[in-house]
Amino acid sequence: MSGEILDGKKISHDIQEELRPRIETLRTKRRTPALAVVLVGEDPASQIYVRNKIKACQSLGITSIDLTPPETSSTEDLLAVIQQLNDNPAVDGILVQSPLPKQIDESRILLAVDPSKDADGFHPFNVGNLVANRPAPRACTPAGIIEMLRRYGIPMSGQHAVVVGRSDIVGKPMALMLLHENATVTICHSRTRDLAAECGRADILIAATGKAGLITADHIKPGAVVIDVGMNRVTDETLAKRLIGHDPIRWAAFEKNRRTLVGDVEPHAMEEISSAYTPVPGGVGPLTIAMLMSNTVRLAEEHLT
Repeated sequence: MSGEILDGKKISHDIQEELRPRIETLRTKRRTPALAVVLVGEDPASQIYVRNKIKACQSLGITSIDLTPPETSSTEDLLAVIQQLNDNPAVDGILVQSPLPKQIDESRILLAVDPSKDADGFHPFNVGNLVANRPAPRACTPAGIIEMLRRYGIPMSGQHAVVVGRSDIVGKPMALMLLHENATVTICHSRTRDLAAECGRADILIAATGKAGLITADHIKPGAVVIDVGMNRVTDETLAKRLIGHDPIRWAAFEKNRRTLVGDVEPHAMEEISSAYTPVPGGVGPLTIAMLMSNTVRLAEEHLT
């Protein structure tokens, strides 16, 4: 018996529809929310991601300010761009798309963004607010996952949640948000001994490692809720066969295109063993965009007061 599909597209749509009256109220007060997106260089994956953000802004009536400094930009060049956005009273949210070119000091850029315009929730000031459970912009992907679990009525309080991955963008803030929901949280990573045993105790298993198919049937407790944050492009035929060979439609598409998009969890194992799971694509990805829009609207409301 297959687990329930947690539809990220539907939840994302619902969240964005709930933002519309708030945006309209801001407009009546002459404060149209504005999000500035800074994309350095021409990374194809980043370009697709930024296009989706711009599309969401346009759909909701949020002003999208798109800046594309050249790949050769220095740290100082980018700091100057951010300072201009910090000083612009019409800008509510600032997002600097990562990864940045190697010559740019990412930590200095992160610190340069005004915390009151930090649409991604990555500034150390806002991370501190998350630790203290104070109101502030939250990292979009984990915030979207919490929202999805709430809206599907999946209990978090008292549950054992295992987060695989310790990144500043997903793993760490995810663990903190689950703690605030009264879950018992274990964080696993590349040095964890017996990863399968740790994951096998999870009522809620969240995989955010960036390694295609790392989590197998041996890692999933029957009836667990599995959230797959991974977005991995696979071109290796052997790996693709292991991960999507059970699905005739996806396998035919791979044979035609010689590539497929998979998460960090073996799809067949996730579908068959879990009580509920997020598909890849269509699960967590759309939630990230929705929560970015939510952060931007909230920041605009704060700038109005």
